[in-house]
Amino acid sequence: MILEETISDRISRLNVCVIIPTYNNSKTLERVINGVLELTSNVLVINDGSTDATFEILKKYSQISVINVSKNQGKGNALRIGFKKTKELKFDHAITIDSDGQHFPDDIPVFLDALEQETKDIILIGSRNMNQDNVPKKSSFGNKFSNFWFWFETGIQLEDTQSGFRLYPLNSIPNKFFTNKFEFEIEVIVRTAWKRIPVKNIPIKILYDPNERVTHFRPFQDFTRISILNTILVIITLFYIKPRNFIMSFKKKSFKEFVKQDVLASADSNSKMALSIALGVFIGIAPLWGFQTGLVLFLAVFLNLNKVLAFTFSNISFPPFIPFIIYGSLKIGAFFISNKQDIVFQKENVFEYIKINFTQYLIGSVVLATVTSIVFGFASYLLLSLFRKSSK
Repeated sequence: MILEETISDRISRLNVCVIIPTYNNSKTLERVINGVLELTSNVLVINDGSTDATFEILKKYSQISVINVSKNQGKGNALRIGFKKTKELKFDHAITIDSDGQHFPDDIPVFLDALEQETKDIILIGSRNMNQDNVPKKSSFGNKFSNFWFWFETGIQLEDTQSGFRLYPLNSIPNKFFTNKFEFEIEVIVRTAWKRIPVKNIPIKILYDPNERVTHFRPFQDFTRISILNTILVIITLFYIKPRNFIMSFKKKSFKEFVKQDVLASADSNSKMALSIALGVFIGIAPLWGFQTGLVLFLAVFLNLNKVLAFTFSNISFPPFIPFIIYGSLKIGAFFISNKQDIVFQKENVFEYIKINFTQYLIGSVVLATVTSIVFGFASYLLLSLFRKSSK
């Protein structure tokens, strides 16, 4: 007879540990620990400097691991300590559950079911029903706010990014972090997603009991910290992550394949594609060296244009064309300034010449970029209208 595998056996087989960060949640802590212990003894509690009865409660549980932090440092710091310890103990995954009583430990098998369906590492976040009774409106708003920025920073759309009931792949999350309070839970999922680790929601139950639940979220201070973190993450996203991802995913194709697959077969309208080409040409010629890729992708996303076309045509300033672009910019700029000089420069002193005649170059390059982008835009619109019509 084959014995049915218990939840405890599954947790051991999947090499999972449960981390419970806690700070002054003595009303609910015991219930949470008892609920987890019904499923597994792989439990690590991080007592983040509690000043209530937490320390006495934890003395009752000799079968679990406890780390006591002398002074409260924040939930993020507690989780960082927990991740470090569970890695040292050679666990592969960690399930984190809040100690305020809002989560049900009997939902842990839901995480195991989802994990067993995956063939690679993944972050699983419990998705709460934020529309049920007793859910504070500020929590619902904060979750929507967090969901939007997580989508912007990673391209992954989730229903709940703030739930503390999660499963982490310990060997795939970053080794070093920069935050140590509530904003940590945003940092860890964004930076792990940047490593191309999937992040998914799974449904869980939720309990908001105003008579026993204690929250340590400070609306002004913590929301400010979260906003600062998101600002930094957005900047990194726009100027590094999106260009990196786009370049890595950009397949080398012949010109014929590019035209057939990315131009003629595109679902975008002729006008949208023409505007994308015009944008790329303008950014490629404009004096924005070093920022062209990040800027063109940001504008293409912001303006909802074709990113492939915009990026491709921004490379109009590739090396063989650069001398002609510089020369054209200086010639055009000469029409707009009074102290213009004859254009005489050699390869070895071209940048010195631009430095001396910077105003002339700056004005000329902007004008050249504008005119050329308009010409390319109109020409591409006419050609797209002609060839896409004939290909039907």
